[in-house]
Amino acid sequence: MRKYKIEPISSDIREALLKKIDGKTKPVGALGVLERIALQVGMIQNTLTPELNNPHMLVYAADHGIAKEGVSAYPQEVTWQMVMNFLREGAAINVFCRQSNIQLSVVDAGVNYDFSHDHPRLIRNKIQKSTESFLHVPAMSVKHAQKSIDTSANIVRSIYEQGCNIIGFGEMGIGNTASASVLMSVMSDIPIEECVGRGTGIDTYGLKKKQKNLSSAIAKHGKPDTVLKVLSTYGGFEIAQMVGGILQAAELKMIVLIDGFISTVAFFLAQAIEPDVKDYCLFCHQSSEHAHRRLLRLLDAKPLLDLEMRLGEGTGAAVAYPIIQSAVNFLNQMASFESAQISKQK
Repeated sequence: MRKYKIEPISSDIREALLKKIDGKTKPVGALGVLERIALQVGMIQNTLTPELNNPHMLVYAADHGIAKEGVSAYPQEVTWQMVMNFLREGAAINVFCRQSNIQLSVVDAGVNYDFSHDHPRLIRNKIQKSTESFLHVPAMSVKHAQKSIDTSANIVRSIYEQGCNIIGFGEMGIGNTASASVLMSVMSDIPIEECVGRGTGIDTYGLKKKQKNLSSAIAKHGKPDTVLKVLSTYGGFEIAQMVGGILQAAELKMIVLIDGFISTVAFFLAQAIEPDVKDYCLFCHQSSEHAHRRLLRLLDAKPLLDLEMRLGEGTGAAVAYPIIQSAVNFLNQMASFESAQISKQK
């Protein structure tokens, strides 16, 4: 695996940013989380006047062999059907991206379907049609896991070269909560029962079956000795490609928007590869999946929103984007006590 040169964000400008934030016409700390966002964005860009340029959302789609083991309430063909819905602009992520002028691209990372026509929103990066069922064999080869990371990094670099400095990561893939749950459990040593949720809405019987299958998979394969091998054993092509995208975005000093449970698991793996990646990430919402709440606590990550969402697609990141805009705008446009000639607090 190539070494990503991710620099920890510089603290040189921190005091100047805090002075600017505290000098606005408000009580100190009165804008709460918006002040934290403004500080982080300013430090990422190393400026007192940060900008959000050409925001972009990448939704990675792929199928999972584990879906054949009854871990989802939906059949596998829903993956490609939802990709078509994204391309026809009928999904929730389309609505939210359109609302905030976020450019949306859908990456075919490994969908079990042939998309016959080119589409301006579709990026073809299929590694192969679906992973294998990790209940029986590793989900993918180490070579394919590495290829997923590398090719996705190229996609993000291309978007960056088009003038984008803030990028969100979402996903679509029937069965991917099963993959994410095992990845979380194996990487954190948290029992699988605490990492498994209802995903797309399976009933209690389905949840117990899902837990049993995933426990069996871990018993069979154990904990491989590298992040790449863990990813190849239990991962999905969309998760692996998000790992590469997140690493590349951080290396380019972009602002990285992390969506829900699946995206946060991809971040977890990226951080295990390059710990400083966290400096560049904003965790946009807390999913109603209980495992996501546990993982965010483990990562000491403070989500911007808790709206009881569990949809994926990057929707939480898109909904949070206007809040990030508000943080940057108050920093750049709000009057200071000095400029407004208002007396400061004693």
